[in-house]
Amino acid sequence: MKRDIAGIVTNIVNKYQTRDPEEIAAEMGIKVTFEDLGRVNGYYNTSLGNKYIHINHRLKMNDKKRKLTIAHELGHVILHDDLNARFMAEHTYFSINKYENEANKFAVHLLIPDNELLEYQREGYTTQQIANCYHLPQEFINLRIYGTMDC
Repeated sequence: MKRDIAGIVTNIVNKYQTRDPEEIAAEMGIKVTFEDLGRVNGYYNTSLGNKYIHINHRLKMNDKKRKLTIAHELGHVILHDDLNARFMAEHTYFSINKYENEANKFAVHLLIPDNELLEYQREGYTTQQIANCYHLPQEFINLRIYGTMDC
């Protein structure tokens, strides 16, 4: 069954009256921490009933990458709260790519409002130009517009 990720994002934006993933996380009681994660941008976990989004400290000063990473991890919190991706990757043959793709879709729907995207498209912007406006990789704009990163 396919999820209505755009609808889920719309409900969250309406509930919290913001598209800022940091504000939404705070409102949801999710603690965002910054730490040395090496090459990993971020991950989500639960400990003793508390939810945490861990962000690489190198992203602290990069507003766009930090917000994208927090939005992605927030997607995992909302869409995959009961999923243990690390366990699945290490102990099963089940692919976690589906869940990563859903979290990416959640992030781009949260960060890019429909009206802005439609305005760029009406003005004839290419996906690369739209990506540049949002400081995102073109693949994320493809995911937002076409539902896939491969276009």
